Amino acid sequence: MRLTFRRRAPQPVESGTAGPVRVDPRTKDLTKRLHAGDVAVIDHLDIDRVAADALVAKAPAAVLNAAKSTSGRYPNLGPEILVAAGIPLIDDLGPDIMSLTDGRLVQIVGGKVLDGENVLAEGTEQTPATIEVDLANAREGLSDQLESFAANTMDYLRRERDLLLDGVGVPDIKTVIDGRHVLIVVRGYHYKADLATLRPYIVEYRPVMIGVDGGADAILEAGWTPQLIVGDMDSVSDKALKCGAEIVVHAYRDGKAPGLERVAALGVEHVVFPATGTSEDVAMLLADDKGAELIVALGTHVTLVEFLDKGRSGMASTFLTRLRVGSKLVDAKGVSRLYRARISNSQLIMLVVAGLLALTVALASTAAGQTLFGLFGARFDDLFSWVGSLFGGA
Repeated sequence: MRLTFRRRAPQPVESGTAGPVRVDPRTKDLTKRLHAGDVAVIDHLDIDRVAADALVAKAPAAVLNAAKSTSGRYPNLGPEILVAAGIPLIDDLGPDIMSLTDGRLVQIVGGKVLDGENVLAEGTEQTPATIEVDLANAREGLSDQLESFAANTMDYLRRERDLLLDGVGVPDIKTVIDGRHVLIVVRGYHYKADLATLRPYIVEYRPVMIGVDGGADAILEAGWTPQLIVGDMDSVSDKALKCGAEIVVHAYRDGKAPGLERVAALGVEHVVFPATGTSEDVAMLLADDKGAELIVALGTHVTLVEFLDKGRSGMASTFLTRLRVGSKLVDAKGVSRLYRARISNSQLIMLVVAGLLALTVALASTAAGQTLFGLFGARFDDLFSWVGSLFGGA
């Protein structure tokens, strides 16, 4: 799988790349405080596409990974994205690299991380050639992941059969969904571009907009307001939670709900939806159970590699959830390709009026057109005079 990215000139690693470090084992949390020119220090096994895109957007001087950026489990796309964007990626540096303190200046030369003349850690500098070898090896091991994925799928079916088949456990909500279109926004692959592409569809159909965690912020950034926010609330902003949307907190089957304390502290009303799957599964099942006519999924996971990119066996639940709501589920990219805005009668009338106005202006600017308008004016004067004489004679 080859991707094309907008490139920026890579910094020459041979002469050294330097900058202050920013350290966090969770890439998602690190990108919130990462600035251009910083050295990102992460502990991310199998860097996925979403994480790589988030890092590229921050333009770090380099990325130092304590873990292997590609472990060989499956062909993940993150390392290729980083290197294609000109960002040096040093791989498999070991857990000690995570002990660096924020702001400490380091220099990267080849696969070495230096503090002056002292070597702090040494790993593998990733290049297009090394990444291609890693991806080739990972593709060979994909069959094992497929078997594991199938086993997880059957396990999820046994545990959530009542929810999938009969909707048992779906909470009551105030938002009216019955008979309407629903747009579910997940902060996934190309979510910004797809959301912009769907603007005509949103304007015309006014779907119920559901933001899955950070997807709610994506909706706000695009100029809309979500009616529902679903998730464990680990990546959504306080601003989104206070925007007036109805909040559905995703809880585990054992009753634990990581986001419940945060929502309660903000004082916003909420309901709890206990389910084993992911938050995007919960959003789809909720929309389907409440009678959505059509469910448009934006930024969600579709392919096997995307499921594995998510980094959790529970992604098998998304496969079954898509089967459950499949008759009314459409991927956002399909909508953007198939959808064409309908032309209303008022728009058609305005188009005709605009055309006639343009024709009138064009004629008025020519001698023949001015003569023609003079003849029409004379005829209208004769007509008005004749009508006036009739009423005057009466």
